[in-house]
Amino acid sequence: MPTAMDHGQIRDARRELSNERSELELLTRVAQGDRAAFRELYMMYHHPLLNFIRRLTGRLDLAEEGVNDVMLVVWTNGGAFAGRSKVSTWIWGIAYRKALKLLERSRRWSGRFKVADFDDCIEQVDIPLERDNRVELRDLIEHALGHLSPQQRAVVELTYFCDLSYEEIATIAACPLNTVKTRMFHARAKLRKVLPSLGESGPLA
Repeated sequence: MPTAMDHGQIRDARRELSNERSELELLTRVAQGDRAAFRELYMMYHHPLLNFIRRLTGRLDLAEEGVNDVMLVVWTNGGAFAGRSKVSTWIWGIAYRKALKLLERSRRWSGRFKVADFDDCIEQVDIPLERDNRVELRDLIEHALGHLSPQQRAVVELTYFCDLSYEEIATIAACPLNTVKTRMFHARAKLRKVLPSLGESGPLA
């Protein structure tokens, strides 16, 4: 007899399949110029894409620009989707490439001008703030992610925050599966040094 876990896995699989069909239907309508479908797809992906690109670039303004760039590609090239992957994998692949381009452009620009680091300025101002443990943990994790390369950070983001498989990430990053595993291995090693409190049993173990 199927166990409770089996039933849960079946429900999850059915929900995922339903989501895939829904997104494919929306993208098909987008390719036909359906603005309502595009608006729905935009609302589905806006916050996940914004958080992903922001963590990868470290800047909210670049993240907002990146979301618009990604969704512009979805609107103009929706008909080019060939169905070789899930719609979500296709969109995350666009976001990954856009984020890396924005990050590289930002680095080239910042290299021309030496400006004060905003975080350093804030740290110099002694203002007591009430912070709960969840906020502190989130800030700690985001600080730790800053020690990773963009490619390593993307693997962590897509795995733990977007719940994607290594196979999907390999498709998104256009690299071999073993490269994804290697990036995660080195990312975990770095994160354990920066976040020893998480240890082997923490959420990144």
